[in-house]
Amino acid sequence: MQKNVYFISDVHLMARGDNSAAENRLLSVFEKVKLDASHLYIVGDLFDFWFEYGYAIPAAYLKVLAGLLDLTHSGVNVFYTPGNHDFWMRDYIQREAGVTLTADFFEVCHFGRKILITHGDGLRRDDAGYRFLKKIFRNRFCIWLYSQLPVNLAYRIAMRSSKTSRNYTTNRKKSDPTDYIAFAGEKVNEGYNAVVMGHVHLPQIEDLGHGLYVNCGDFFESYTYVVLDDGGFRMERA
Repeated sequence: MQKNVYFISDVHLMARGDNSAAENRLLSVFEKVKLDASHLYIVGDLFDFWFEYGYAIPAAYLKVLAGLLDLTHSGVNVFYTPGNHDFWMRDYIQREAGVTLTADFFEVCHFGRKILITHGDGLRRDDAGYRFLKKIFRNRFCIWLYSQLPVNLAYRIAMRSSKTSRNYTTNRKKSDPTDYIAFAGEKVNEGYNAVVMGHVHLPQIEDLGHGLYVNCGDFFESYTYVVLDDGGFRMERA
C-alpha cells in the first residue's frame, strides 16, 4: 500500500520576528508526514528569506530545519522547489537536513499520476519585469556581490525586500489565479495529470477536465496544505 504524499508552500518563516503560530502548526504537520507519508514536497517560500553564507544561518529557522532532518532520518523523502523568496539556496539544506533541492520545474509520479511541481513565480503574463529581475538575482556575480555585505546588513535589506514582495503577492495576485490556471491547463494538455503550485496564497483545487490545477495556498494565514492519496488530491488545514 502506497503512503500519502504531502505538498506545502508559502510558510514565509521570518528571519526575525515571531514565527510561533506557523512554526507550531508546521511541526504538527511534519508529525503527520512522519506517520503516514512517503514524500513531502515543499513548493517554495518555506522561508521569507534565505541567503547561504558559509558560516551563518538564521537562528529563527533552527526548529524547522531540525524537523526536516527528523523527517529525512525517519525515511521520508523531502524535496524543495525554490520560490521567489528562497532561490538563493545552495547545498546547506541538502547537506545538513537531507532535503533534495529541485529545479524550478520538477516532474514526479505518484498513484499513477504524472505531476508537475513549480512555485509559480514569473508565470503571470504581466510579470516580465520580475522575470528580468530574477535573471539578475540568480546571476553568479550578483550573488557573490551580495555575499560581500556584512551579514546583519544583508539580512536587514533582505527582510525589508521580502516583506514588500510578500505583501505585493498577497494583495495583487491573491484574487486572480487566472494566468496560473491557464499555465496548468497548457501542461495538462501536454499530458500531466496535475500541476501543483504555490505563490498565489490562494488554496485551490480546480478540475480542468483532463487534469487538475492544485495550489497549496499559504501557511501564514490560511495554514493550508495538500495531501495526495489513492483517492486523489485534497486540501487540509493545520
